[in-house]
Amino acid sequence: MSTQALNHITLTRPDDWHLHVRDGEALRTVVPHTAAQFGRAIIMPNLKPPVTTAAQALAYAGRIRAAVPVGMAFEPLMTLYLTDKLPADEIARAKDAGVVAVKLYPAGATTNSDAGVTDIRKTYKTLEAMQKAGMPLLVHGEVTSPEIDLFDREAVFIEQQLQPLRKDFPELRIVMEHITTKEAAQYVAESDQYLGATLTAHHLLYNRNAIFTGGIRPHYYCLPVLKREVHRQALVAAATGGNARFFLGTDSAPHPAHLKEHATGCAGCYTAHAAIEMYAEVFDAAGALDQFEAFASFNGPAFYGLPRNSGTITLKRESWTPPESFAFGEAELKPLRSGEALPWKLVG
Repeated sequence: MSTQALNHITLTRPDDWHLHVRDGEALRTVVPHTAAQFGRAIIMPNLKPPVTTAAQALAYAGRIRAAVPVGMAFEPLMTLYLTDKLPADEIARAKDAGVVAVKLYPAGATTNSDAGVTDIRKTYKTLEAMQKAGMPLLVHGEVTSPEIDLFDREAVFIEQQLQPLRKDFPELRIVMEHITTKEAAQYVAESDQYLGATLTAHHLLYNRNAIFTGGIRPHYYCLPVLKREVHRQALVAAATGGNARFFLGTDSAPHPAHLKEHATGCAGCYTAHAAIEMYAEVFDAAGALDQFEAFASFNGPAFYGLPRNSGTITLKRESWTPPESFAFGEAELKPLRSGEALPWKLVG
């Protein structure tokens, strides 16, 4: 990374290792936002119906590429949705097709997770094939038992699900996505090279007070939900601390504004419009801009065994204000920090 009196930052082109772009008309709005900043992105498979075959993943990738603006270089990295019945032999077909990972949603954990895993033991043959093929498992790390407090579900998942899973598959590469707690940050930091984690901009910037400041603020509601300040501080320390197994993953998740602002509003924060600027704000506030490039551009490719991107992006210390909303098919999409000034701006 190069800087000029810390007023400009030039990074190797980064990647987003956890992204939702939806499908259909929505792609035309959200894909250009990501392609303007990132060279690649791991695409989540939780469509309706979910992406469970190599053929479906290839078709979805084609639709995403068609939404990339002319002149932009962007590569979607495709995933499959793990179900109780995903056949083990689909892993070989997926790897041959260029699929890079498989996503585990505990059934009912978040948006479009109804087809998720009901019992991890039902997937063991598929996980064995993944371990053999070197294909990572991406984990939404929360239990879904209603008797477990919402704010404790990540820590309980580690104890009840992840630790036994890693014991049974010690060389299966696993990414704990969008970690939100000091327990998760500590667990990943103390683990071996087979476990990594992504961190979102919104979990690094905000604690759970953001959801309630001045009233209910549904555009700050996501799953896993924002946690206490002590957890946010632990996440910032993990992101900025130089550990190569923590890397950038926005979990940017677009929803029509009327569904976010509904009586039972959807979970997900849309950050793709200004993701790299928000992360720069985090690292700047922590006095850790020297660690920003590794987190954004180097650690993810290293964990996935992929080359770093060529080319660079440049950010400038300059206040700017994102739009209040974007067109989203026939609806509108309200991004996080809409109408609120940001201190860093992508300029090249």
